[in-house]
Amino acid sequence: MLINYKKANIDQIDGRRVLADVDFEVDDGAFVYIIGKVGSGKSSLLKTIYNELDIDEADGAVVLDTDMMTLKRKQVPALRRQMGIVFQDFQLLSDRTVYKNLSFVLKATGWKDKTNRRKRIEEVLSLVGMSDKADKMPHELSGGEQQRIAIARAILNSPRLIVADEPTGNLDPETATGIMELFKGISEKGTAVVMSTHNMPLLDQFPGIVYRCHEGHLEEITGDYNKMQISAEESV
Repeated sequence: MLINYKKANIDQIDGRRVLADVDFEVDDGAFVYIIGKVGSGKSSLLKTIYNELDIDEADGAVVLDTDMMTLKRKQVPALRRQMGIVFQDFQLLSDRTVYKNLSFVLKATGWKDKTNRRKRIEEVLSLVGMSDKADKMPHELSGGEQQRIAIARAILNSPRLIVADEPTGNLDPETATGIMELFKGISEKGTAVVMSTHNMPLLDQFPGIVYRCHEGHLEEITGDYNKMQISAEESV
């Protein structure tokens, strides 16, 4: 199991509790959605996975075999190197090419051989359909292309887990569908994907495990549930 939270309490930095008694599990290769209204705790939950936000207290909180309750600050980089993180606003380095964006990450994570770095960059760009964009600057790419590069960056080190916060939020429907197909393919190859979204039609188009942040709690949505009712509430 990649993530195992038991009765975890999650507070904002200002001390305001956003989620209480969270039970949350993610297995290898799982495709998991986090839905809920704006401010319901979706992003806060994701931030605890890569330790941008601490878990206040829990009966158990494990991410990638790491006890999050005893994690020391100096151990955080090693934890994050085991996962890929994809943001809605891409967060590419604007002063360098796509190739140099990806090379920067590999250098920072211990890839010293230049030939090996080039080979891995070519591999991931091919996987995301961006082989011809290596020499482009981020501002020369469309939003969908930038998100594909962000995903390429996230999978550089063959992570067991990808965490994505509203990865299709700034994209048109057609582009969003392409990004979701890419995530689904990554999941089918064994990498777990956990993403927050307010794009409810995706749940039908790309089925997965659905958790809902609602009234301070996290609940798994199972069985025959009314997606239309959830859509009307959660997409605002």
